[in-house]
Amino acid sequence: MTTPTWDAPGGPMTGEDFRTATQAIMANIEQVIEGKSATVRLALAVLLAEGHLLIEDVPGVGKTKLAKALARSIDCSVRRIQFTPDLLPSDVTGVSVYNQETRDFEFKPGAVFANLVVGDEINRASPKTQSALLECMEERQVTVDGTTYELQAPFMVIATQNPIEMEGTYPLPEAQRDRFTARIAMGYPDPRAELAMLNGHGAHDPLNDLRSVTDAATVRRLIATARDVHAAEAVQQYAIALVTATREAPEIRLGASPRCTLQLIRTAKAVAALEGRDYVLPDDLQALAVPVLAHRIIPTADAQLNRRTTDAIVSEIVHRLPLPHERSRSPYDTRPSSNGGTPYEPRGH
Repeated sequence: MTTPTWDAPGGPMTGEDFRTATQAIMANIEQVIEGKSATVRLALAVLLAEGHLLIEDVPGVGKTKLAKALARSIDCSVRRIQFTPDLLPSDVTGVSVYNQETRDFEFKPGAVFANLVVGDEINRASPKTQSALLECMEERQVTVDGTTYELQAPFMVIATQNPIEMEGTYPLPEAQRDRFTARIAMGYPDPRAELAMLNGHGAHDPLNDLRSVTDAATVRRLIATARDVHAAEAVQQYAIALVTATREAPEIRLGASPRCTLQLIRTAKAVAALEGRDYVLPDDLQALAVPVLAHRIIPTADAQLNRRTTDAIVSEIVHRLPLPHERSRSPYDTRPSSNGGTPYEPRGH
């Protein structure tokens, strides 16, 4: 990789540098994941939003490959955890071991001490082990024997789980699911993508040849750039309205938390940056509503009996909730206004 030419270390990038870096990451991942550009884009947006990703789908559709491809595209520390029923919390966070030479305890870091942590089949571990991730996912730190250890930046957990084979699994509790910024499903590839997969993966796994196209320092700058994206007050109010609607819907027993509102805005900023904008549109929130909100809500017993999925409930909320408007202007109208910008651009843009 060539030496970066961006000026201040850790500072936001220019639009051209941001676009070049993010397109390189997505193109690298798509060498392994065929025909899933939207899924790859959302996974990258979660990374730029400083969030965590839960990939939930049936076996064999590429959940772990997506997680590994994203991890290998960045030249930073990566650890993989295979969650099993006998996995201990200390295997995740670390443990203090007595050193006979120094006659003192020394800390041995666990698998969570990495920039990207890939947790395979997270719902196969016991609730005790799952809870070991609560502190590190929210506070970017680990506390062992009364001592707190800071985690590296960037830090992201990419977990996979299989919703079909539920025998011998432990469903993630609400507190754990709420810490995942988004939940995505890979879905089956279309015939053309599956044919390309047969030709490209039949004799050799392209994941083995994948090389990093950026590093941790660059990712920190990408994150700083996404943070600087503007979210107008009308857009923020719309995000609050979406989350509040989940708390008031008759089909939902437990609605989304304030943490969800914050992560919805953060992810929308990352998506806007990937689209080449420095401001968020209501379209961004609508597109993210299902992946960011659906896994956090709990439907009522009647809704479950009627086989109403949380995805369908959130989609209906999005369709019936009125869009924000300014001076009766449609939020989808991107024509220049009297001040030379759209209603959602920063003042003076």
